[in-house]
Formats: sequence, structure tokens, C-alpha cells
Amino acid sequence: MKIAFIGLGNMGAPMAANLVKAGHEVSVFDLVDAAMKSLERAGAHACASAQSAANGAEIVISMLPAGQHVRRLYLGRENSPGLFEALDGKPLIIDASTISPEDARFVGDAAAERGLTYLDAPVSGGVGGAQAGTLTFIVGGTESGFEQARPVLEGMGKNIFHAGEIGAGQVAKICNNMLLGILMSGTAEALALGVKNGLDPAVLSEIMKQSSGGNWALNVYNPWPGVMEGSAASRDYQGGFLTDLMAKDLGLAWELALDSKAAVPMGSQARNLFALHSAQGHGGKDFSSIQKLYRAGEEE
Repeated sequence: MKIAFIGLGNMGAPMAANLVKAGHEVSVFDLVDAAMKSLERAGAHACASAQSAANGAEIVISMLPAGQHVRRLYLGRENSPGLFEALDGKPLIIDASTISPEDARFVGDAAAERGLTYLDAPVSGGVGGAQAGTLTFIVGGTESGFEQARPVLEGMGKNIFHAGEIGAGQVAKICNNMLLGILMSGTAEALALGVKNGLDPAVLSEIMKQSSGGNWALNVYNPWPGVMEGSAASRDYQGGFLTDLMAKDLGLAWELALDSKAAVPMGSQARNLFALHSAQGHGGKDFSSIQKLYRAGEEE
């Protein structure tokens, strides 16, 4: 299929590369020229604008940092039309960004007014999952749109879920990332407590993995440096899912809780911890670097 992919960050670049590997004709656009050149070497066609990438596409996929970027891409700004106004056909629109359900519904309504099918399809699985093509896609939108998108999403992911109508994908993703933030901060806290009382972090990790404290953050993405080979913690927390992005997602969870009058005391605490960690200069590090918050004042 002819696919336009817009947004080639830590997640978007490997996702687009997997679509090329799957045999699709992929046109890409990103504000960072080096990102486009890398995809061009992988077999994609680099374009000068989002509009030129989308021209003639059957499917447009976006992977952007926040809701404001998604709105600007599709709806434009004053004196600057968005992609919806510039499209020369009616491609399926798939936004894989993690944004608020309100933003997803707003863009989805605008798409519907123009006769376009829009899906919000945030992902889970991290950079490793994006590279391996094993992401989980959580899709909101019509059943027919979901079935149209499924073959393409399967080129990038292993688990494809239809959560409900537009916005439902974002609600499910926000709940998932709130839980992930709670688990990571709790895992880092438990490891720091054990080490401060004389335990080896690798030994303690193995004990908890095989006990009732086992969880994804501990079992797959250990935050203590040197415990898990290949983890972000073992490469100075470089790359991966940035602290600032986790703080953003926990902020989305807080906003969703306010709107629905839901109690999220642990989610609120996780939000505060990641916001504090970011304010201390770690926003550009992987979110597992929250471990540093519990090791302040000690030599690592």
C-alpha cells in the first residue's frame, strides 16, 4: 500500500522502517532532516512536507509528541491550512500519538466532516517493541476503519485491540501508562530501599521477580543500572521512553480523572514524582531514570 508516515522520533522511525520491510511504499516527513535521511536509506521516500508525503497515499499515519502537534498537522493554524484541507484524496487517517481523548475526538469530528475515516491508535511496547515490530496498538474508531487498518498495523505490532469509538484508544492508553508510571516508581523505590539496607540489586530483583512483587517494570525494564543487560538503565538511561513523555501522559491521566471525577491517588503521586524528576534535569532521560530520585546523594 501507499503509506505516508509523519513523525520519525524514537518510536515513529522504527515503525516506519517496519512498514518498508513489510513491502509497503512509504513516504515520510519529519522536521528533523537526519531522521528522514535515515529512513530514506532504509527504503522510504523522504518528502519536503507532510502534504507532499500524503499526496496519493492510501493511509496516513502520524506519530507526534502531543495533542497540539496533532491538531496543527491535521487542522492547521491561522493562515496555514492543515493536512485535511490539503489532501488530494480520502486516505484512512491513523494517529498513533498519545494525546487526550478530547483532542482525538476533536480531530476525529473534523475528519468526519470531510468524509474521512480517522482512528486514534496509540501504542504500547516502547522503543524495543517498535524496533521488533511487536507493539500493541489500542485503536479507537469505527469497526470498518479498524478492519481496514489491521493489515497495516500488523506490520508494526503483535497485538491489535479495538477499544471502542474514537477516543477510546486514548483512554485505554492513558490508563495503561498511569499504571506503568506507578509500577516503575514503586519498583525503583523498593530497589533503593533494599540496596540501602545491604542487598545486592540483582539478587533483590530476582527475588521480587519470582515473588508477588513481580511486574513489567521489574521483569522486563529493570531501572537499576547493570542489573539487566540492554536496558535503558544499563546505558545511562539514554533513549527509550523519555521522562518528559511519561510526565505528559500522567498529566493526561490527571486531566481525565478530573473530568470524570475519578480518584487516582497513586496516579497523582506518580505524576508528582516524574514532574519532580524532570524538573531536576532528567526530562530527556528514559523514564526508568526515576531510580535516580531515590538515590540522591549517593555515589552510583
